Amino acid sequence: MTNNYAVIMAGGVGSRFWPMSTTATPKQFLDVLGTGKTLLQLTFDRTVQLCKKENIYIVTNKEYEEMVSLQLPDLPKENILAEPCRKNTAPCVAYGCYKIYNKNKNAKILIAPSDHLILNESAYLEVINKGYQASKKEVLITLGIKTTRPDTGYGYIESSAETLDDFTDFNKVKQFTEKPQIEKAKAFHSDQNYFWNSGMFIWSAESIIKSFEEHCPSLHLIFKEGNNDYNTSSEDQFIADAYNKCESISVDYAIMENAKNVYVLPCDIGWTDLGTWGALHGTLENDSNTNAVLGKNIITYDANNNMIANTQEKLMVVQGLQNYIVVNTEKALLICEKNNEQMIKQFVTDLGENETYKNLI
Repeated sequence: MTNNYAVIMAGGVGSRFWPMSTTATPKQFLDVLGTGKTLLQLTFDRTVQLCKKENIYIVTNKEYEEMVSLQLPDLPKENILAEPCRKNTAPCVAYGCYKIYNKNKNAKILIAPSDHLILNESAYLEVINKGYQASKKEVLITLGIKTTRPDTGYGYIESSAETLDDFTDFNKVKQFTEKPQIEKAKAFHSDQNYFWNSGMFIWSAESIIKSFEEHCPSLHLIFKEGNNDYNTSSEDQFIADAYNKCESISVDYAIMENAKNVYVLPCDIGWTDLGTWGALHGTLENDSNTNAVLGKNIITYDANNNMIANTQEKLMVVQGLQNYIVVNTEKALLICEKNNEQMIKQFVTDLGENETYKNLI
């Protein structure tokens, strides 16, 4: 495990989980599953079984640095990498990987979001260890999730029949497709060569550095300049300057969709991207009327297929609603049709532009 490393991305706002997830306390810092642990803590607990805690880095926004430290007291404080501003996932990944490469040229790195649910932990650990082993090849590995439905909220990976030398479980990627329309999603679901894009990656430090150099030279030049600053007292100032120069771009667009050495490892690990209330509804145990209830003091009458959450002591009585999201927090009440939950992100944008309500997001 000496060369096993992990970079956990924990800087997002989680606006589609509003009003429970807010800018001040995004969903990765919340116990949205009612387990007694936050999503970040659950992710860390999984990861520490794969590599030493000293080899786990959390990349987060500077305003959440203290929150990470409080929630993960076993993590060395120097392993919290604070971004001065949000520039999407490519700079986030580059920061973690260039810093690790500066420390250990033989590092094998897992990139994982902090807010995903993994129900089959033993299968997950087996899959990641396979990825660590295969990363000794000069390849970029992505985890592909076997689809269970035609979902328009996920990106898709198309695999080819070509496999990776000694690692025949890994198939070369033909192409990535961003969130498709429903007809395409149905076709992808019925085709065994398509998988959901989990947003989890594994590679050697050397492979990802070469990939940045080839496919995103602007970011490569920026983060390469920090070789004398990483793991020193001057790192924070370097990163502050570096992020001012970075473009805002995802690692998918910057690297994965352009590289020719990308392989997918198909897996069935009980994965859910808890990106929306609808996804949470499908994860939580449902009552006899297929309502998913989170919190207490909730009573339903003639209500079906709803996602209902209550963070307060106040009693909630829900009658007659079907296919709705109802979320009650201290500062806001959301009532939204499940079929239109993609609008929640727009609600948050609109509220942010309103002087009266922007403090509620």
